[in-house]
Amino acid sequence: MTCNTDDVAEGLSERLLKCLEELDDLKDDLDIWTDSLEELSEIEDAFEVDERNRLHGKTILDVGTDCVKPLYIALKFEAQKIIGINEDLSPYSFASDIEKKTKLLTKTKIRFYDCSLFDEQNLKKILRKEKEDIFDFILLSKTLHHLRMGECIAKERDQKHKCLPDEESCIYKFEEQKIFRRLFQYGKRVIVFEAFYPQGDDEDKIRGRGGYFTKEEMKQMFEHLSEYYRVELIKPLKYRLAKSKLKKIESELRQVDFVCFYVEAK
Repeated sequence: MTCNTDDVAEGLSERLLKCLEELDDLKDDLDIWTDSLEELSEIEDAFEVDERNRLHGKTILDVGTDCVKPLYIALKFEAQKIIGINEDLSPYSFASDIEKKTKLLTKTKIRFYDCSLFDEQNLKKILRKEKEDIFDFILLSKTLHHLRMGECIAKERDQKHKCLPDEESCIYKFEEQKIFRRLFQYGKRVIVFEAFYPQGDDEDKIRGRGGYFTKEEMKQMFEHLSEYYRVELIKPLKYRLAKSKLKKIESELRQVDFVCFYVEAK
């Protein structure tokens, strides 16, 4: 038997490409786990846990979940239940393992669902299944800017913009009144960790949902929240936001690449 060297070389190339793809996938997974741990270190003060550093009996709805933060929260704070929802869970191949195998590590019940915050019918179905009405906390980690729901405003940023049928290049308007009203239908305290890269490209933007906040959008959001809700800044500095301090946060936005705060009813 003779061996065709071209066929062997082609087979080796295919195997090498497959190995490289698998390595890329593993690196992506590792990045998710490490990024999530770093983000939680910035977010945890927003829970204001008890002196024993616990959230016993508390429930959390993680909107736009990365499936990893719920595990870290369960292990450190021992919440009663964490429900994670995301419009697309397919990138998180480890989600089912986290659901099943963490039962050996923690008493916290963790569940993940493919569901959008805007899909009220499906979300209500999930809440009935989980026997939950309103959560103690809603967590939005790098998710708030994906909750855009107004008309396209991309032309305000780029005069050459043209709306296409797939809306991939569109950026919807962020309507803070509607979004926070909706969030408070499902939770008592809304915790926000938001990346702030006004000039950056949002790589995981889907349709017109996405596109990092501009300084003007952040300012407008904080103006609304400070008038109608109790707002506590966690990062970059910890203080209660009032109208008199809006200029302070506006100046801080020029110096940071993320903000963390929580919102409650007054």
